[in-house]
Amino acid sequence: MTKYRITLIVIFVLVWIWAAINPLFPHDWLLENYLVFIFVPIILILGRYFKLSDTSYTLITLFMVMHVIGSHYTYAEVPFGDTLQQWLGSDRNMYDRLVHFSFGLLLAYPVREVFMRISQAKGFWSYYLPVDLVLAGSAVYEIIEWITARNVDPLAGLAFLGSQGDIWDAQKDMLLAGCGALIAMLVVFIINWMWNKYHWTELRDSFKIPKGDRPLGEEKLKEFFKK
Repeated sequence: MTKYRITLIVIFVLVWIWAAINPLFPHDWLLENYLVFIFVPIILILGRYFKLSDTSYTLITLFMVMHVIGSHYTYAEVPFGDTLQQWLGSDRNMYDRLVHFSFGLLLAYPVREVFMRISQAKGFWSYYLPVDLVLAGSAVYEIIEWITARNVDPLAGLAFLGSQGDIWDAQKDMLLAGCGALIAMLVVFIINWMWNKYHWTELRDSFKIPKGDRPLGEEKLKEFFKK
């Protein structure tokens, strides 16, 4: 555990404590923080065995800070969201849109790092798979929101959804997450294009079929039975 990573943890803990003191809607604060209670310990425990880069930990911390700020006010009431609303000429508080966009923008790179180091994803797949997982994760979160809102106090459920009367809120949130991930991967692509002399070779090689490749499906099943 480096001093920098300890600093990130301290920053997050301080923001979380601030957000936990007199939240605007306590029931919504609790709903929003279930994910914090689950995923922050997982990240810390896994970090003992599989350490990410400081860049990834910084991006994750920034996203988590944005999330707990939203939990303090409820996403539909964050003051900066009203400022965004004025800037963009919108008819709603835009903080939740910003966080969904940041979900893709900030978390796509850590996801890419995991894919590249564990599954050895390379070339095209190292850019595509993070976008794909961000979109899948965004969809799963929208499903969790729907199930939660149906099974809790109606007022807490509405605050948790944060749809603000928009019937296409879920679809727009997923689109923004996907756009954020695409932008993040475009930035990484440009960096590799400029400084990685093997970049185009890696892209080309990622589409090559390895020697000895064989179909799966029924072919693999027959192989199992033979053995």
